[in-house]
Amino acid sequence: MDQLIAHLSVPNFFNAPLAWHSLPYILQGLPLTIELTIVSFIGQLILGFILTLGQMSKKKLIFGITRTYISFMRGTPILVILFLIYFGLPYANYQIPAFSAAALAFILNGAAFVSEIFRSAFLGVDKGQYDAAKSLGMPYFKIIRYIIFPQALRIAIPALGNVILDLFKGTSLAAMITVSEMFMHAKIVAGRNFDYMTIYIEIALVYWACCSLITWGQSHLEKHLDYN
Repeated sequence: MDQLIAHLSVPNFFNAPLAWHSLPYILQGLPLTIELTIVSFIGQLILGFILTLGQMSKKKLIFGITRTYISFMRGTPILVILFLIYFGLPYANYQIPAFSAAALAFILNGAAFVSEIFRSAFLGVDKGQYDAAKSLGMPYFKIIRYIIFPQALRIAIPALGNVILDLFKGTSLAAMITVSEMFMHAKIVAGRNFDYMTIYIEIALVYWACCSLITWGQSHLEKHLDYN
């Protein structure tokens, strides 16, 4: 096997034996990458839903605060938010672990985009259903929970699939604050062997493979829900 891998090497460009032998160590960071993705995505869904309700509020103060928050988060790079939380909060005498800081940054930033997806999905639900439920005396939050949100979530699933893809790739930024996820492992291997080209090509292929699996799952989910 090693001889076969060696033939795949490209001189001064890609060291296949190094990539092959480094793969198990790089993949040791995959569980943490997946965990960070799942935790952050769940948080984005929850906060994004709350922000959507804020955008739909008829109270100007709530609406204004919500729209300002969304505008700020959509207009600020996630790396800046990540650094503010991990490196900035200690100046306020509050330090949180690197993994928690990364998850919080992804949640706070990504929820703004999820909220916009939910808002568009809510607008895609026939308003007559809301009016009919309201005429029957159903409380506002029950209408949202049992009638509007289930339909809106189905509409939003294709766009949320793209959010998961971006989030999975974006977890690589957590390496900037020492979270030992997949890209951090790749950086360690690259620095140890002084071969950044080989290892960065390898980690790119690993991310591509993982995202292809996510895309495959999304496609099957959409087929199950009869989008096509």
